[in-house]
Amino acid sequence: MAYARMCSESWRRLCTFYPVLLLSILNHLSTIRAYASEGRSSRTPNIIFILADDMGWNDVGFHGSSQIPTHNLDALAYSGVILNGYYVNPICTPSRSALMTGKYPIHTGMQHTVLYAMEPRGLPLSEKLLPEYLKDLGYTNHMVGKWHLGHYQLRYTPLQRGFDSHTGFWTGHHHMNDHTAVEHGHWGLDMRRDYDVAYDLHGKYTTHVIDSEAVRVVQTHNTSEPLFLYVAHAAVHSANPYDFLPAPDKTVMELGHIENYARRKYAAMMVELDRTVGSLVEALDARGMLQDSIIVFSTDNGGPADGFNDNAASNWPLRGVKNTLWEGGVRGAGFIWSPLLHNSSRVSHQTMQVADWLPTLFEAAGGDISTLPTDLDGISAWNELSHGGTTGRIEVLHNIDDIWGSAALRVGNWKLLKGTHYNGSWDGWYGPAGTREESAYPVDAVLNSTVGRILAQYDDMPSKEIITHLRRSATVACGEGANMANKCNPLVGVCLFDLESDPCEYNNLAEEHPHIVQSLLARLLAYNSTAVPPGNLEDDPRGEPHFWNYTWHNFGDEPEPVVYLFESEDP
Repeated sequence: MAYARMCSESWRRLCTFYPVLLLSILNHLSTIRAYASEGRSSRTPNIIFILADDMGWNDVGFHGSSQIPTHNLDALAYSGVILNGYYVNPICTPSRSALMTGKYPIHTGMQHTVLYAMEPRGLPLSEKLLPEYLKDLGYTNHMVGKWHLGHYQLRYTPLQRGFDSHTGFWTGHHHMNDHTAVEHGHWGLDMRRDYDVAYDLHGKYTTHVIDSEAVRVVQTHNTSEPLFLYVAHAAVHSANPYDFLPAPDKTVMELGHIENYARRKYAAMMVELDRTVGSLVEALDARGMLQDSIIVFSTDNGGPADGFNDNAASNWPLRGVKNTLWEGGVRGAGFIWSPLLHNSSRVSHQTMQVADWLPTLFEAAGGDISTLPTDLDGISAWNELSHGGTTGRIEVLHNIDDIWGSAALRVGNWKLLKGTHYNGSWDGWYGPAGTREESAYPVDAVLNSTVGRILAQYDDMPSKEIITHLRRSATVACGEGANMANKCNPLVGVCLFDLESDPCEYNNLAEEHPHIVQSLLARLLAYNSTAVPPGNLEDDPRGEPHFWNYTWHNFGDEPEPVVYLFESEDP
Protein backbone atom coordinates (compact mmCIF):
# COMPACT_ATOMS: atom_id res chain seq x y z
CA MET A 1 0.00 0.00 0.00
CA ALA A 2 1.31 3.46 -0.91
CA TYR A 3 2.59 5.53 2.00
CA ALA A 4 0.21 8.44 1.26
CA ARG A 5 -2.82 6.18 1.47
CA MET A 6 -1.65 4.67 4.73
CA CYS A 7 -1.64 8.06 6.43
CA SER A 8 -5.26 8.65 7.31
CA GLU A 9 -6.54 12.17 7.79
CA SER A 10 -6.23 12.00 11.56
CA TRP A 11 -2.67 10.60 11.40
CA ARG A 12 -1.27 12.83 8.67
CA ARG A 13 0.66 15.13 11.00
CA LEU A 14 2.10 12.22 12.94
CA CYS A 15 3.11 10.48 9.74
CA THR A 16 5.33 13.46 8.98
CA PHE A 17 7.32 12.95 12.17
CA TYR A 18 7.15 9.21 12.73
CA PRO A 19 7.06 7.53 9.28
CA VAL A 20 9.14 4.49 10.15
CA LEU A 21 7.28 3.89 13.42
CA LEU A 22 3.87 4.26 11.83
CA LEU A 23 4.64 2.12 8.80
CA SER A 24 5.84 -0.67 11.03
CA ILE A 25 2.82 -0.48 13.35
CA LEU A 26 0.29 -0.15 10.54
CA ASN A 27 1.71 -3.08 8.61
CA HIS A 28 1.60 -5.19 11.77
CA LEU A 29 -1.98 -4.20 12.59
CA SER A 30 -3.10 -4.71 8.97
CA THR A 31 -1.70 -8.23 9.00
CA ILE A 32 -3.43 -9.04 12.29
CA ARG A 33 -6.77 -7.57 11.26
CA ALA A 34 -6.66 -9.21 7.82
CA TYR A 35 -5.94 -12.56 9.49
CA ALA A 36 -8.77 -12.02 11.96
CA SER A 37 -11.21 -11.04 9.22
CA GLU A 38 -10.30 -14.03 7.04
CA GLY A 39 -10.74 -16.38 9.98
CA ARG A 40 -14.11 -14.89 10.88
CA SER A 41 -15.66 -14.24 7.50
CA SER A 42 -18.37 -16.85 8.03
CA ARG A 43 -19.25 -15.60 11.53
CA THR A 44 -22.10 -13.19 12.12
CA PRO A 45 -20.75 -10.59 14.56
CA ASN A 46 -21.99 -10.09 18.08
CA ILE A 47 -23.24 -6.52 18.56
CA ILE A 48 -22.80 -4.78 21.89
CA PHE A 49 -24.40 -1.33 22.11
CA ILE A 50 -23.52 0.64 25.26
CA LEU A 51 -25.58 3.78 25.86
CA ALA A 52 -24.68 6.30 28.55
CA ASP A 53 -27.45 8.54 29.89
CA ASP A 54 -26.83 12.32 29.86
CA MET A 55 -23.07 12.05 29.42
CA GLY A 56 -21.38 15.20 28.17
CA TRP A 57 -18.88 15.69 25.35
CA ASN A 58 -16.13 16.55 27.84
CA ASP A 59 -16.77 13.69 30.27
CA VAL A 60 -14.43 11.18 28.59
CA GLY A 61 -10.67 11.30 28.30
CA PHE A 62 -10.53 10.73 24.56
CA HIS A 63 -12.06 14.18 23.95
CA GLY A 64 -9.30 16.00 25.77
CA SER A 65 -10.20 16.16 29.46
CA SER A 66 -7.99 14.55 32.09
CA GLN A 67 -10.46 15.14 34.90
CA ILE A 68 -12.48 11.89 34.88
CA PRO A 69 -10.52 8.64 34.51
CA THR A 70 -12.39 6.75 31.77
CA HIS A 71 -9.50 4.45 30.95
CA ASN A 72 -11.48 1.46 29.63
CA LEU A 73 -13.61 3.58 27.33
CA ASP A 74 -10.54 5.43 26.15
CA ALA A 75 -8.69 2.20 25.35
CA LEU A 76 -11.57 0.99 23.17
CA ALA A 77 -11.90 4.40 21.51
CA TYR A 78 -8.22 4.67 20.58
CA SER A 79 -8.17 1.17 19.09
CA GLY A 80 -11.47 1.77 17.28
CA VAL A 81 -12.93 4.76 15.47
CA ILE A 82 -13.69 7.93 17.46
CA LEU A 83 -16.78 9.60 16.01
CA ASN A 84 -16.13 13.34 16.03
CA GLY A 85 -18.91 14.11 13.56
CA TYR A 86 -21.60 12.12 15.38
CA TYR A 87 -24.97 13.57 16.44
CA VAL A 88 -27.72 12.46 18.77
CA ASN A 89 -31.02 14.09 19.64
CA PRO A 90 -31.14 16.71 22.39
CA ILE A 91 -33.01 14.63 24.96
CA CYS A 92 -33.62 11.06 26.00
CA THR A 93 -36.78 9.57 24.50
CA PRO A 94 -36.29 11.14 21.06
CA SER A 95 -32.74 9.76 20.82
CA ARG A 96 -33.76 6.28 21.93
CA SER A 97 -36.64 6.26 19.48
CA ALA A 98 -34.26 7.23 16.66
CA LEU A 99 -31.81 4.50 17.66
CA MET A 100 -34.51 1.84 17.72
CA THR A 101 -36.44 2.89 14.59
CA GLY A 102 -33.86 4.45 12.30
CA LYS A 103 -36.18 7.45 11.98
CA TYR A 104 -36.05 11.07 13.05
CA PRO A 105 -38.40 11.69 15.99
CA ILE A 106 -40.59 13.99 13.85
CA HIS A 107 -41.57 10.86 11.91
CA THR A 108 -42.64 8.83 14.96
CA GLY A 109 -44.33 11.55 17.04
CA MET A 110 -41.54 11.48 19.64
CA GLN A 111 -40.09 14.93 18.94
CA HIS A 112 -41.38 16.86 21.97
CA THR A 113 -39.73 16.38 25.38
CA VAL A 114 -39.68 12.90 26.93
CA LEU A 115 -42.19 10.18 27.61
CA TYR A 116 -43.44 10.51 31.19
CA ALA A 117 -44.27 7.54 33.38
CA MET A 118 -48.02 8.20 33.57
CA GLU A 119 -48.55 8.92 29.88
CA PRO A 120 -50.77 6.32 28.17
CA ARG A 121 -48.54 6.00 25.11
CA GLY A 122 -45.29 4.52 23.83
CA LEU A 123 -43.13 4.28 20.76
CA PRO A 124 -45.73 3.48 18.08
CA LEU A 125 -46.34 -0.23 17.65
CA SER A 126 -46.36 0.25 13.89
CA GLU A 127 -42.58 0.72 14.05
CA LYS A 128 -40.28 -2.26 13.64
CA LEU A 129 -37.34 -1.90 16.01
CA LEU A 130 -33.62 -2.70 15.73
CA PRO A 131 -33.78 -5.93 17.78
CA GLU A 132 -36.65 -7.16 15.61
CA TYR A 133 -34.58 -6.62 12.47
CA LEU A 134 -31.67 -8.44 14.06
CA LYS A 135 -33.90 -11.29 15.19
CA ASP A 136 -34.76 -11.81 11.52
CA LEU A 137 -31.03 -12.40 11.00
CA GLY A 138 -30.87 -15.05 13.72
CA TYR A 139 -29.80 -12.92 16.67
CA THR A 140 -30.54 -13.55 20.31
CA ASN A 141 -31.37 -10.17 21.85
CA HIS A 142 -30.92 -9.11 25.46
CA MET A 143 -31.31 -5.74 27.17
CA VAL A 144 -30.10 -4.45 30.50
CA GLY A 145 -30.88 -0.99 31.83
CA LYS A 146 -33.18 1.86 30.88
CA TRP A 147 -36.00 1.57 28.33
CA HIS A 148 -38.00 4.85 28.38
CA LEU A 149 -40.02 4.10 25.24
CA GLY A 150 -43.32 3.21 26.85
CA HIS A 151 -44.68 0.83 29.46
CA TYR A 152 -48.32 1.68 30.11
CA GLN A 153 -49.15 -1.59 28.39
CA LEU A 154 -46.82 -4.58 28.23
CA ARG A 155 -46.93 -4.60 24.45
CA TYR A 156 -44.79 -1.43 24.51
CA THR A 157 -42.09 -2.95 26.74
CA PRO A 158 -38.81 -4.59 25.64
CA LEU A 159 -39.95 -8.22 25.68
CA GLN A 160 -42.64 -7.46 23.12
CA ARG A 161 -40.39 -5.22 21.00
CA GLY A 162 -37.76 -7.77 20.03
CA PHE A 163 -35.79 -8.52 23.20
CA ASP A 164 -35.59 -11.99 24.74
CA SER A 165 -34.83 -10.66 28.22
CA HIS A 166 -34.70 -7.38 30.09
CA THR A 167 -33.36 -6.50 33.50
CA GLY A 168 -33.69 -2.81 34.19
CA PHE A 169 -36.27 -0.05 34.41
CA TRP A 170 -39.04 1.30 32.23
CA THR A 171 -39.15 5.01 33.10
CA GLY A 172 -36.71 7.85 32.44
CA HIS A 173 -34.65 7.77 35.63
CA HIS A 174 -34.48 6.29 39.09
CA HIS A 175 -32.34 6.41 42.20
CA MET A 176 -29.45 4.04 41.77
CA ASN A 177 -29.67 2.51 45.25
CA ASP A 178 -33.37 2.26 46.08
CA HIS A 179 -34.54 2.08 42.42
CA THR A 180 -37.46 4.45 42.96
CA ALA A 181 -38.38 7.33 40.67
CA VAL A 182 -39.99 10.60 41.71
CA GLU A 183 -41.94 12.14 38.86
CA HIS A 184 -44.66 14.80 38.80
CA GLY A 185 -45.12 14.52 42.54
CA HIS A 186 -45.47 10.74 42.56
CA TRP A 187 -43.06 8.13 43.89
CA GLY A 188 -42.73 4.51 42.85
CA LEU A 189 -40.34 1.60 42.48
CA ASP A 190 -39.00 0.93 39.00
CA MET A 191 -36.75 -2.09 38.59
CA ARG A 192 -37.83 -5.09 36.54
CA ARG A 193 -36.62 -8.54 35.69
CA ASP A 194 -38.52 -9.16 32.50
CA TYR A 195 -42.12 -8.35 33.55
CA ASP A 196 -41.66 -8.87 37.28
CA VAL A 197 -40.76 -6.22 39.84
CA ALA A 198 -37.21 -7.04 40.98
CA TYR A 199 -37.64 -6.45 44.70
CA ASP A 200 -34.57 -8.58 45.38
CA LEU A 201 -32.31 -5.99 43.74
CA HIS A 202 -33.19 -3.30 46.29
CA GLY A 203 -30.06 -1.64 47.65
CA LYS A 204 -27.84 -2.86 44.84
CA TYR A 205 -26.28 0.02 42.92
CA THR A 206 -27.87 0.17 39.48
CA THR A 207 -24.58 0.41 37.58
CA HIS A 208 -23.40 -2.73 39.41
CA VAL A 209 -26.66 -4.49 38.56
CA ILE A 210 -26.24 -3.59 34.90
CA ASP A 211 -22.63 -4.78 35.08
CA SER A 212 -23.45 -8.18 36.58
CA GLU A 213 -26.47 -8.75 34.34
CA ALA A 214 -24.57 -7.87 31.15
CA VAL A 215 -21.72 -10.19 32.15
CA ARG A 216 -24.22 -12.93 32.98
CA VAL A 217 -25.79 -12.61 29.53
CA VAL A 218 -22.38 -13.07 27.92
CA GLN A 219 -21.42 -15.96 30.19
CA THR A 220 -24.62 -17.89 29.46
CA HIS A 221 -24.94 -17.03 25.77
CA ASN A 222 -25.16 -19.85 23.25
CA THR A 223 -22.23 -18.91 21.02
CA SER A 224 -23.65 -20.78 18.05
CA GLU A 225 -25.98 -17.78 17.67
CA PRO A 226 -25.01 -14.13 17.31
CA LEU A 227 -25.72 -11.90 20.29
CA PHE A 228 -27.22 -8.42 20.37
CA LEU A 229 -26.72 -6.94 23.82
CA TYR A 230 -28.14 -3.48 24.50
CA VAL A 231 -26.61 -2.00 27.66
CA ALA A 232 -28.54 1.18 28.51
CA HIS A 233 -27.03 2.74 31.62
CA ALA A 234 -28.80 4.81 34.24
CA ALA A 235 -25.54 6.69 34.73
CA VAL A 236 -24.96 9.56 34.63
CA HIS A 237 -28.56 10.82 34.79
CA SER A 238 -29.52 12.64 37.96
CA ALA A 239 -31.77 10.78 40.38
CA ASN A 240 -34.32 11.98 42.94
CA PRO A 241 -34.54 15.25 44.92
CA TYR A 242 -33.18 13.70 48.11
CA ASP A 243 -29.99 12.53 46.32
CA PHE A 244 -29.46 13.76 42.79
CA LEU A 245 -26.04 12.18 42.16
CA PRO A 246 -25.82 8.81 43.93
CA ALA A 247 -22.36 7.28 43.79
CA PRO A 248 -20.41 4.84 45.96
CA ASP A 249 -18.57 6.71 48.72
CA LYS A 250 -15.34 4.83 48.04
CA THR A 251 -15.31 5.95 44.41
CA VAL A 252 -16.13 9.53 45.37
CA MET A 253 -13.18 9.51 47.77
CA GLU A 254 -10.87 8.35 44.98
CA LEU A 255 -11.59 11.57 43.07
CA GLY A 256 -10.54 14.10 45.65
CA HIS A 257 -8.69 16.10 42.97
CA ILE A 258 -12.08 17.36 41.75
CA GLU A 259 -12.90 20.28 44.04
CA ASN A 260 -16.56 20.78 43.12
CA TYR A 261 -18.44 18.12 45.09
CA ALA A 262 -21.32 17.72 42.64
CA ARG A 263 -18.85 17.28 39.82
CA ARG A 264 -16.89 14.80 41.92
CA LYS A 265 -20.00 12.66 42.51
CA TYR A 266 -20.86 12.87 38.83
CA ALA A 267 -17.33 11.75 38.01
CA ALA A 268 -17.69 8.81 40.40
CA MET A 269 -20.83 7.73 38.56
CA MET A 270 -18.89 7.93 35.30
CA VAL A 271 -15.97 5.94 36.70
CA GLU A 272 -18.36 3.18 37.78
CA LEU A 273 -19.80 3.09 34.26
CA ASP A 274 -16.29 2.87 32.81
CA ARG A 275 -15.48 -0.10 35.04
CA THR A 276 -18.50 -2.00 33.70
CA VAL A 277 -17.05 -1.63 30.21
CA GLY A 278 -13.89 -3.32 31.44
CA SER A 279 -15.91 -6.17 32.97
CA LEU A 280 -17.96 -6.64 29.81
CA VAL A 281 -14.94 -6.74 27.50
CA GLU A 282 -13.27 -9.19 29.89
CA ALA A 283 -16.34 -11.46 29.79
CA LEU A 284 -16.49 -11.34 25.99
CA ASP A 285 -12.82 -12.22 25.78
CA ALA A 286 -13.16 -15.09 28.24
CA ARG A 287 -15.93 -16.64 26.12
CA GLY A 288 -13.94 -16.20 22.91
CA MET A 289 -16.54 -13.74 21.64
CA LEU A 290 -14.55 -10.50 21.60
CA GLN A 291 -12.86 -10.98 18.24
CA ASP A 292 -16.27 -11.65 16.72
CA SER A 293 -17.85 -8.50 18.17
CA ILE A 294 -18.79 -4.95 17.27
CA ILE A 295 -18.92 -2.59 20.26
CA VAL A 296 -20.63 0.78 19.96
CA PHE A 297 -20.53 3.38 22.70
CA SER A 298 -22.72 6.48 22.67
CA THR A 299 -24.35 9.07 24.84
CA ASP A 300 -28.08 9.59 24.34
CA ASN A 301 -27.86 13.40 24.33
CA GLY A 302 -25.62 16.22 25.43
CA GLY A 303 -24.75 16.62 29.08
CA PRO A 304 -26.78 18.56 31.67
CA ALA A 305 -24.06 20.93 32.80
CA ASP A 306 -23.61 23.49 35.55
CA GLY A 307 -26.67 22.46 37.57
CA PHE A 308 -29.07 21.85 34.70
CA ASN A 309 -31.37 19.00 35.83
CA ASP A 310 -29.41 19.19 39.11
CA ASN A 311 -26.48 17.58 37.34
CA ALA A 312 -22.82 18.34 36.72
CA ALA A 313 -21.89 17.15 33.23
CA SER A 314 -19.56 19.07 30.92
CA ASN A 315 -19.85 19.76 27.20
CA TRP A 316 -16.88 22.14 27.16
CA PRO A 317 -16.10 23.90 24.89
CA LEU A 318 -19.36 23.27 23.03
CA ARG A 319 -22.31 25.59 23.50
CA GLY A 320 -25.48 24.70 25.37
CA VAL A 321 -26.70 21.74 27.41
CA LYS A 322 -29.04 18.78 27.23
CA ASN A 323 -32.44 19.59 25.70
CA THR A 324 -31.08 22.47 23.65
CA LEU A 325 -30.24 22.41 19.96
CA TRP A 326 -26.77 23.87 20.41
CA GLU A 327 -23.81 21.58 19.71
CA GLY A 328 -23.53 20.87 23.43
CA GLY A 329 -27.01 19.36 23.32
CA VAL A 330 -26.76 17.33 20.12
CA ARG A 331 -23.13 16.51 19.37
CA GLY A 332 -22.63 13.10 20.88
CA ALA A 333 -19.54 11.50 22.36
CA GLY A 334 -19.21 8.06 20.84
CA PHE A 335 -17.06 5.48 19.07
CA ILE A 336 -17.18 2.09 17.38
CA TRP A 337 -14.72 -0.73 17.96
CA SER A 338 -14.36 -4.04 16.14
CA PRO A 339 -11.70 -6.26 14.58
CA LEU A 340 -13.96 -6.13 11.51
CA LEU A 341 -13.01 -2.50 10.93
CA HIS A 342 -10.36 -2.28 8.24
CA ASN A 343 -9.24 1.25 9.08
CA SER A 344 -9.26 1.85 12.81
CA SER A 345 -7.23 3.72 15.43
CA ARG A 346 -8.40 6.95 13.86
CA VAL A 347 -10.59 9.97 14.50
CA SER A 348 -13.50 10.11 12.08
CA HIS A 349 -15.05 13.37 10.99
CA GLN A 350 -17.64 11.46 8.98
CA THR A 351 -21.14 12.75 9.63
CA MET A 352 -23.42 10.33 11.47
CA GLN A 353 -26.69 10.60 13.35
CA VAL A 354 -28.06 8.20 15.95
CA ALA A 355 -30.76 7.03 13.49
CA ASP A 356 -27.97 5.65 11.29
CA TRP A 357 -27.16 2.84 13.72
CA LEU A 358 -30.12 0.68 12.67
CA PRO A 359 -29.15 0.33 8.99
CA THR A 360 -25.43 0.42 9.84
CA LEU A 361 -25.61 -2.48 12.29
CA PHE A 362 -28.11 -4.33 10.12
CA GLU A 363 -25.61 -4.27 7.26
CA ALA A 364 -22.71 -5.17 9.54
CA ALA A 365 -24.76 -8.18 10.68
CA GLY A 366 -25.04 -9.39 7.10
CA GLY A 367 -28.43 -7.92 6.31
CA ASP A 368 -29.33 -6.62 2.87
CA ILE A 369 -30.01 -2.92 3.38
CA SER A 370 -32.07 -2.83 0.18
CA THR A 371 -34.72 -4.81 2.09
CA LEU A 372 -35.11 -2.11 4.76
CA PRO A 373 -38.12 0.21 4.56
CA THR A 374 -37.63 3.15 2.25
CA ASP A 375 -38.97 5.63 4.81
CA LEU A 376 -36.01 5.27 7.19
CA ASP A 377 -34.06 8.45 7.87
CA GLY A 378 -30.99 6.47 8.91
CA ILE A 379 -28.26 5.74 6.38
CA SER A 380 -25.89 2.79 6.65
CA ALA A 381 -22.33 3.92 7.30
CA TRP A 382 -20.83 0.46 7.82
CA ASN A 383 -18.52 0.43 4.81
CA GLU A 384 -17.45 4.02 5.42
CA LEU A 385 -16.77 3.40 9.11
CA SER A 386 -14.77 0.32 8.19
CA HIS A 387 -12.71 1.81 5.39
CA GLY A 388 -12.73 5.54 6.13
CA GLY A 389 -14.66 6.97 3.18
CA THR A 390 -17.20 9.79 3.21
CA THR A 391 -20.63 8.75 4.44
CA GLY A 392 -23.75 9.33 2.42
CA ARG A 393 -25.07 11.73 5.04
CA ILE A 394 -24.77 15.36 4.00
CA GLU A 395 -27.37 16.76 6.38
CA VAL A 396 -28.65 16.16 9.90
CA LEU A 397 -32.04 17.23 11.20
CA HIS A 398 -31.45 17.91 14.88
CA ASN A 399 -35.15 18.37 15.60
CA ILE A 400 -38.29 20.36 14.87
CA ASP A 401 -40.48 21.14 17.86
CA ASP A 402 -43.43 23.30 16.90
CA ILE A 403 -44.73 23.32 20.47
CA TRP A 404 -41.59 25.04 21.72
CA GLY A 405 -40.97 26.83 18.45
CA SER A 406 -37.46 25.48 17.93
CA ALA A 407 -35.67 23.73 15.09
CA ALA A 408 -32.12 23.09 13.92
CA LEU A 409 -30.56 21.60 10.81
CA ARG A 410 -27.03 20.97 9.63
CA VAL A 411 -26.23 20.75 5.92
CA GLY A 412 -22.56 20.33 5.08
CA ASN A 413 -20.67 22.71 7.34
CA TRP A 414 -23.66 25.02 7.80
CA LYS A 415 -25.95 24.87 10.80
CA LEU A 416 -29.19 26.82 11.10
CA LEU A 417 -30.82 27.25 14.49
CA LYS A 418 -34.31 28.69 14.89
CA GLY A 419 -35.75 29.48 18.30
CA THR A 420 -34.48 28.26 21.64
CA HIS A 421 -35.57 26.71 24.94
CA TYR A 422 -35.79 28.00 28.51
CA ASN A 423 -36.10 31.58 27.24
CA GLY A 424 -32.42 31.47 26.34
CA SER A 425 -31.20 30.89 29.90
CA TRP A 426 -29.14 27.82 28.86
CA ASP A 427 -27.69 29.21 25.63
CA GLY A 428 -24.16 29.77 26.94
CA TRP A 429 -20.93 27.82 27.37
CA TYR A 430 -20.61 25.68 30.46
CA GLY A 431 -17.70 23.81 32.00
CA PRO A 432 -15.87 22.65 33.77
CA ALA A 433 -13.16 22.45 31.17
CA GLY A 434 -11.17 20.11 33.39
CA THR A 435 -7.44 19.57 33.18
CA ARG A 436 -6.61 19.47 29.48
CA GLU A 437 -2.81 19.48 29.39
CA GLU A 438 -1.40 16.47 27.56
CA SER A 439 1.16 15.94 30.32
CA ALA A 440 -1.68 15.43 32.83
CA TYR A 441 -3.31 12.66 30.81
CA PRO A 442 -2.35 9.21 32.16
CA VAL A 443 -1.66 7.26 28.97
CA ASP A 444 -0.06 4.46 31.01
CA ALA A 445 -3.31 4.04 32.96
CA VAL A 446 -5.19 3.60 29.68
CA LEU A 447 -2.71 0.99 28.47
CA ASN A 448 -2.89 -0.79 31.84
CA SER A 449 -6.69 -0.70 32.11
CA THR A 450 -8.65 -3.94 31.86
CA VAL A 451 -9.50 -3.21 28.23
CA GLY A 452 -6.00 -1.98 27.42
CA ARG A 453 -4.39 -5.18 28.70
CA ILE A 454 -6.86 -7.40 26.85
CA LEU A 455 -6.44 -5.59 23.54
CA ALA A 456 -2.66 -5.65 23.94
CA GLN A 457 -2.86 -9.46 23.81
CA TYR A 458 -4.11 -9.08 20.23
CA ASP A 459 -1.56 -6.33 19.42
CA ASP A 460 -4.57 -4.05 19.02
CA MET A 461 -3.55 -1.16 21.29
CA PRO A 462 -1.82 1.79 19.62
CA SER A 463 1.39 3.23 21.02
CA LYS A 464 1.60 6.14 23.46
CA GLU A 465 2.56 8.47 20.62
CA ILE A 466 -0.44 7.49 18.54
CA ILE A 467 -2.79 7.74 21.53
CA THR A 468 -1.54 11.26 22.19
CA HIS A 469 -2.11 12.21 18.57
CA LEU A 470 -5.60 10.67 18.46
CA ARG A 471 -6.62 12.44 21.64
CA ARG A 472 -5.36 15.74 20.25
CA SER A 473 -7.28 15.17 17.03
CA ALA A 474 -10.49 14.36 18.93
CA THR A 475 -10.30 17.50 21.10
CA VAL A 476 -12.37 20.49 20.06
CA ALA A 477 -10.61 23.80 20.64
CA CYS A 478 -12.22 27.09 19.68
CA GLY A 479 -10.11 29.72 21.41
CA GLU A 480 -11.59 32.72 23.18
CA GLY A 481 -14.61 33.96 21.32
CA ALA A 482 -17.68 33.89 23.51
CA ASN A 483 -17.87 37.69 23.58
CA MET A 484 -17.53 38.34 19.87
CA ALA A 485 -19.72 41.06 18.40
CA ASN A 486 -21.97 38.86 16.25
CA LYS A 487 -23.09 36.54 19.00
CA CYS A 488 -26.37 34.81 18.20
CA ASN A 489 -29.61 35.59 20.01
CA PRO A 490 -32.19 33.05 18.80
CA LEU A 491 -34.96 34.93 20.64
CA VAL A 492 -34.46 37.73 18.11
CA GLY A 493 -33.75 35.88 14.87
CA VAL A 494 -32.38 32.73 13.27
CA CYS A 495 -28.72 31.87 13.71
CA LEU A 496 -26.28 30.49 11.14
CA PHE A 497 -22.89 28.95 11.91
CA ASP A 498 -20.03 27.51 9.90
CA LEU A 499 -19.25 24.53 12.11
CA GLU A 500 -16.02 23.64 10.35
CA SER A 501 -14.38 26.89 11.44
CA ASP A 502 -16.64 27.58 14.44
CA PRO A 503 -17.73 24.36 16.21
CA CYS A 504 -18.39 26.34 19.40
CA GLU A 505 -21.04 28.51 17.72
CA TYR A 506 -19.44 31.83 18.59
CA ASN A 507 -20.13 33.72 15.35
CA ASN A 508 -23.59 34.16 13.89
CA LEU A 509 -23.26 34.54 10.11
CA ALA A 510 -26.96 34.89 9.29
CA GLU A 511 -26.68 38.51 8.13
CA GLU A 512 -23.65 37.74 5.97
CA HIS A 513 -25.28 34.80 4.17
CA PRO A 514 -29.02 35.49 3.77
CA HIS A 515 -29.34 33.15 0.79
CA ILE A 516 -27.99 30.21 2.82
CA VAL A 517 -30.41 31.10 5.61
CA GLN A 518 -33.35 31.07 3.22
CA SER A 519 -32.24 27.78 1.67
CA LEU A 520 -31.97 26.08 5.06
CA LEU A 521 -35.28 27.53 6.23
CA ALA A 522 -36.88 26.05 3.12
CA ARG A 523 -35.29 22.70 3.91
CA LEU A 524 -36.70 22.83 7.45
CA LEU A 525 -40.12 23.62 6.02
CA ALA A 526 -39.87 20.60 3.72
CA TYR A 527 -38.98 18.37 6.65
CA ASN A 528 -41.84 19.77 8.70
CA SER A 529 -44.30 18.95 5.94
CA THR A 530 -43.50 15.27 6.54
CA ALA A 531 -43.78 15.40 10.35
CA VAL A 532 -46.45 13.57 12.30
CA PRO A 533 -47.99 15.36 15.29
CA PRO A 534 -46.26 14.89 18.64
CA GLY A 535 -47.77 11.97 20.52
CA ASN A 536 -47.59 13.58 23.98
CA LEU A 537 -50.57 12.98 26.26
CA GLU A 538 -51.59 14.24 29.67
CA ASP A 539 -50.73 12.10 32.67
CA ASP A 540 -53.31 9.39 33.28
CA PRO A 541 -54.17 9.22 37.01
CA ARG A 542 -54.58 5.45 36.67
CA GLY A 543 -50.80 5.30 36.49
CA GLU A 544 -50.22 6.71 39.96
CA PRO A 545 -47.90 4.24 41.72
CA HIS A 546 -49.95 4.09 44.92
CA PHE A 547 -52.57 2.12 42.99
CA TRP A 548 -49.99 -0.54 42.14
CA ASN A 549 -48.20 -1.22 45.40
CA TYR A 550 -46.07 1.87 44.85
CA THR A 551 -44.53 0.65 41.60
CA TRP A 552 -44.54 2.21 38.14
CA HIS A 553 -46.84 -0.21 36.41
CA ASN A 554 -48.34 -1.21 33.07
CA PHE A 555 -51.59 0.41 34.20
CA GLY A 556 -53.22 0.25 30.77
CA ASP A 557 -53.47 -3.53 31.00
CA GLU A 558 -55.34 -3.49 34.31
CA PRO A 559 -58.95 -2.89 35.34
CA GLU A 560 -59.77 0.60 36.53
CA PRO A 561 -58.19 1.05 39.97
CA VAL A 562 -60.74 1.29 42.75
CA VAL A 563 -60.75 4.56 44.68
CA TYR A 564 -62.98 4.57 47.77
CA LEU A 565 -64.63 7.88 48.52
CA PHE A 566 -65.89 8.18 52.11
CA GLU A 567 -68.82 10.51 52.58
CA SER A 568 -69.99 11.90 55.90
CA GLU A 569 -73.18 10.41 57.38
CA ASP A 570 -74.13 13.79 58.77
CA PRO A 571 -77.07 15.43 56.99
